[in-house]
This record gives sequence, C-alpha cells and structure tokens, in this order.
Amino acid sequence: MKNKSRGFQPDRVISYFKEEWKVLLTVTISGLIYNIGLLAGPWFEGKMTGCLVEILKGLGAFSDMLVLVLGYVIAIAVVQIARYIKRFYVRRFANNVNRRMKEILYASLVRKSRASLREEGEGSIMTKAILDVDDCVEGMRKFTTEIFDTGVALAAYAGMLLWYDFRLALLCMIFPPISYMTAEKMKKMIQRTGAAYKEQSGYLSNATLDRAENAITYRVFGCEQERQQAYEENLTSYEKSAVKVNIWNSVMPPVYRIISMVGVLFILYFGQKNVLGTGWSTWTIASFTTFLACFVKLYVKSSSAAKLFNAVHKAQVSWKRIKPLLTKQEESTQSEKNVFGIPENGEVAKQEIAQSEIRCRSVEQLQVRHLNFTYPDGKLILKDISFQAEKGQMIGITGPVACGKSTLGKAFLCEYPYEGQILVDGEEFQNMKPSQRTSIIGYLGHDPELFNDSVENNVLMGEKKNPDDFLKMVCMDEEVKEMDDGIQTLVGNGGVRLSGGQGKRLALARTLCHKKPVLILDDPFSALDKSTERQIFANLKEQSRESIVLLISHRLYLFPQMDQIIWMKDGKTVVGTHEELFARVPEYQKLFTEEGGSAK
Repeated sequence: MKNKSRGFQPDRVISYFKEEWKVLLTVTISGLIYNIGLLAGPWFEGKMTGCLVEILKGLGAFSDMLVLVLGYVIAIAVVQIARYIKRFYVRRFANNVNRRMKEILYASLVRKSRASLREEGEGSIMTKAILDVDDCVEGMRKFTTEIFDTGVALAAYAGMLLWYDFRLALLCMIFPPISYMTAEKMKKMIQRTGAAYKEQSGYLSNATLDRAENAITYRVFGCEQERQQAYEENLTSYEKSAVKVNIWNSVMPPVYRIISMVGVLFILYFGQKNVLGTGWSTWTIASFTTFLACFVKLYVKSSSAAKLFNAVHKAQVSWKRIKPLLTKQEESTQSEKNVFGIPENGEVAKQEIAQSEIRCRSVEQLQVRHLNFTYPDGKLILKDISFQAEKGQMIGITGPVACGKSTLGKAFLCEYPYEGQILVDGEEFQNMKPSQRTSIIGYLGHDPELFNDSVENNVLMGEKKNPDDFLKMVCMDEEVKEMDDGIQTLVGNGGVRLSGGQGKRLALARTLCHKKPVLILDDPFSALDKSTERQIFANLKEQSRESIVLLISHRLYLFPQMDQIIWMKDGKTVVGTHEELFARVPEYQKLFTEEGGSAK
C-alpha cells in the first residue's frame, strides 16, 4: 500500500493502476488461466456429446467417456481456482484504490477553507466523499474484471469459432459489435441521468442535515410543517432521478443481450447444413455442439461488455465530480510521505527535522498594514486597518456588535483574499504555503469545533502530552474528574454533552496544547463567571510569553492588563493602550465604565 512512486498523480486514473501493479500482475496471470481455460468447457462438452453418440451406436466404450469426464472435472477445477484467485485480487485492487482515493480526498477536504466547503454544501461533499468515490472505484473494478472476463474470453471464443467455420463465425459475430455501438450511443443519456441523480442526492443530504441540525429551531418557531413539505419535495426529486438512472442502467443490458443473441439463428440454419455435409464446412454432432456452446458463451460475454460501458459511463460522471479534490497537497513534507501520510524508508529523519523546524519556529513581530477585507458578496468589512505587535504581547480587540472583530481574526485564516499586508517577521502571510501558515497561526473561533470523541482526544488531537496540564489552565480539570468516564467521557458531536462554557474552555485547552507563535482567540471567556475568567486569563498570560495573542472580546474589565487595545467601529480602528483609548474614545470609556472598571 505504500506509494513508492514519486510520479504518482492522484488526479489521473492511470496512476492508481500503476500503484497496484503487483496486485494487477496476479490478476493478469490468474485471469489468463481462467479465461483461456474456459475454452476447455465447450471442447469437452462437444467431445462428450460425440462420445455419447458413439456409445449409443455401439461404436464407443464407457472408458472413453470416463476419461473425458475426469478431464472435464480437472479442467473445470483449475479454471474455478484461477477464477477465485482473480476475483479475490480484483476486489483487493478495488479496496486498495478506494482507500487510497478517500485518503487523498479527505486530506484535500481538511485543507480547504471553511468558506469554500460551506459554499459547496455539506451534502454535496458527503456525496462526493462517499458515493462518488465508491462509484468511480466500482467502474475501475469492473473494467479490470472485464478485461479478462470479457476481452480475453471474447478473443478466445472468437478464435475457436473462426477455426471451426470462419464464414459462419464472421456472420454470427456481426451482432455483438452492434450491441457495443448501441451502448456507446446511450452514453450521453446514462451520463446525464447519472449526473442528475448525484446532484439530487447532494440536495437531499443537505436537506437531511438541515433538518437534523435545526430541528429544535423549526419546532419552536412552528416551521415543522413548512420544512416537512420542502423536505418531501427534495425527496420526490431524488426518487424521480433515482428511478430514471435505474431504468437506464437496468433496461439496456437485456437489449444488448438480445442484439448479441441474433447470431444463434444463423448457427441453427447454417450449422445443420454443415452437419448434413451441404454447408461451408463438414461437422460432426460434437463440432456443432462445441460451436453453439462457444457462441452462447461469446454472446453472454459480449453483452457483459456492453453492460461494462454503462458502469464506465457512470464512473466517468463521478470522476469528473471528485477530480478537482484529488490534488497533491502543498505541504512541505508531503513529498516525503505516501498518500497515507506514512514516511518512506530513508525519509523519516528528514521529515522529523522538517516537523521540528515547524514546531520550533518563533515569531518576533506581526505587522498589519492598510488591511482591507471584502466578502465575495461585495460588502467591505475591514477598512485600512494597521497595527503592530511584538513577541510576548497580548492585544485586546473590541468594539460594538457587528463591527468586524471576528472578521479581523478570520482574515488570518486566508479563507478569502485580503488587500493590504499581514507581515510575519517581514514575510507576507498570504504568500506563504498552507503548511507555513498553519505552523504560525493558532485560531479559536467564536463557535468552537468539537468532535464526537473523548475529552482527552479533543484536547490532544494526536499530541503526546498530558491533557490534565491544559485542563488545569482552563479551570476544567475538576469538572472533568466528576464526569461519568472522567477524561474519557465522550463530548458528543459539536460538544453537545457539554455546557457552553465547558465547550469554550475545552477548545481553549486544545489551542494551548497546540500553541502557535500567533494565537487568535475569539471571545474565549464567554459564559464564564469573572472569578474563573480572571484565573484562566492569568494562566493564558503565563503560557503565552513566547507568543503574540490577539484576544477578541466584548468584556472589557481585563483590558487594562493588555499591552495594546484595538477599538473597532464600522470596520475602522483606533489603536493604543487602555489609558489612551479611555481618554480618546468615548464609546470605549462608556463600555468599560458600565462594567464597573476605572481608568486606573
């Protein structure tokens, strides 16, 4: 399963076949034995038919039939063993490709911006990550299978038919190509209905997620009936598209088989002439039986080939949808890993050095110059923002509701391009590789993202540290001990089993565990009493002496302890110390005084 080829291109189908060449070699050998061995069946059947006729005439012996039967059984046993080996390794090939493709796709999704993911829709992404990959791999599996089960077998059967009577063989074999042409003509319709089905599947997944996530809101505001009707419309559209795609995928194979089967009529007519000695060749009953059996098997295989076209066309639709997500990552150490993130032999030390350099990087200065930020809808949020922060400083960011505080924090995530400059030790942040930006910025959003796992795993995220140390920093260690399973307690999807304050503190513990040179904390102390907030703030200052902290908050009583404060209003800023803003900005003075603070 290791990706030893540095030329692997995840957005090219051929690369997946090259990576599994050992498995495919086994498939090739067993497939050739199986499909060439299939010729033994019709040959023995014809011989046994002829032998039976000879025995009935009194010209043959039972021992002759016994030898043929034993030979037939041995031949079939060899063929079936080869068939088992081929199918086993074809399935192994498909499983390996499925896992490899999903690993790459999921890695791509993790590194996409939240904005682009939300724009595309969770339902569509789920469809691509699961159904489209499965359909694409299934097409590759069927293609691999049919190369032997159809391609080699067709060539073998055709060769035997031509050997017995080339004129009759050519006449009968006109019809299988017609079935192929028919299948190719139906390509656009099958692809169109397949694409419509995938699209409706994505819409239905989105609607299902919406109902699950917002069920309480709809119920409280009496919108259940309306949402139920909208969901029924999505479900109806999905059902119609599913029916159409199933009709086209199910109805056409019998049509292909009927077209291929027409040649039997010619065999019955011209074959009996050959037996009677008035045709193109002179046949015995055994020859006629062998020829007919070979053609029946050939037409079955040819109809399978036409059916394969449907599967390939369906896979092409899925491939077009997932191909943009199957791209090489820009990570600096990615070239030294295989697609599963496992270092290759000889590259472990180099990767460890690279990772050590990332973890140990220090930022001395952060400069924001004339920063402007506009969302894709055209609304300008941040206007000409400039400030500077040094290592070890804590910067407070505050202002009225909807003044752009959170947007300023998100600008450092580079989900959307900004105008102006964000300089980290003089280097433009937006020009860095994603891996470099990730190694610098630690971000805690207003709505922390917690996953359905234990408290411990939500904090550590794979790090080999003591989670208790970080839970103490956020004053949550005693609460965790009182939980049913302690640090192994499952928090639920999104932290649903925790209170709002616990969820915030758990996310903050994770941020401190994975401390970065620049920490952006969006309202990390909400839903906390002042005593707990003061203690966590003191711990945060102690742990962040080597970092630059941008703390976004509307609770100002701790702001006198900040090194700088950024007051935001209408996307513009005033920067200074607490004393300077208290004197220069009446609104800041009013908000601070209302919380019971003083200028001193």
